[in-house]
Amino acid sequence: MKIILMSALAGVAGTGLGGLFTALFGKRTEKWISIFLSLAGGVMTSIVCFELIPEANAHANMAITVAGLAVGVVLVMGLNYLLDRLSNAGKFHGNYEEFYHESEMLADQKKLIRSGWLMFFVIGIHNIPEGLAIGAAGSHELRFGATLALMLALHNIPEGMAITAPLVSGGMGRWKSVLITALSGLPMALGGVAGVLVGGISSTALALSFAVAGGAMLYAVFGEILPQSVVLSKSRAPTIVLLAGIVLGMLMTKI
Repeated sequence: MKIILMSALAGVAGTGLGGLFTALFGKRTEKWISIFLSLAGGVMTSIVCFELIPEANAHANMAITVAGLAVGVVLVMGLNYLLDRLSNAGKFHGNYEEFYHESEMLADQKKLIRSGWLMFFVIGIHNIPEGLAIGAAGSHELRFGATLALMLALHNIPEGMAITAPLVSGGMGRWKSVLITALSGLPMALGGVAGVLVGGISSTALALSFAVAGGAMLYAVFGEILPQSVVLSKSRAPTIVLLAGIVLGMLMTKI
């Protein structure tokens, strides 16, 4: 039960903090979104490379680990394809709004609100595999799960910013926007439940849980987070910050 609560807290607190920051400081957050996204991407890369993949190998073998990684990547790619079709996207994202599936939604306040709700569902879905990682880790070792929960809460801060920005710009009340943003983190608890249940079946199932979550997170970093950060900053700064995030993640896993 503790690890499920940690999953929910990592999602709700992380996205809620990002939403609060945006609600208080408004459009001045774009640079900070880029920095936080890059840092979070680096931390997530550390989680996968130095925690999830080694743990998967320890409980099974390399073939199962690779298979799980591939499944995680395909799952997130499939979800992104579906969301692109629903939002009439389908081309390479050339700017921040397109990356967030917003290219057709910025003409008026109603479309901004719609954009914010779309981001709510996009990020809510992406939070499920992250909760899976926390649940699987916590079913194996509570301290490991708690470390992942803390690191993923950091990752959720810029995602919360991305939800609140269009909602506030579209005229929704600031505190209502923050509340809605925080609720987008709840699906992480569902992923936590799945991680605990699947991870407790056998060592192979635990290894697959780690690997699937790792594949999903790696695709999120290199297919979503890093390109998005570059678009926002229009510089090489995100690459440097991402590398710093990898080092930070390495240090956090040793605490």
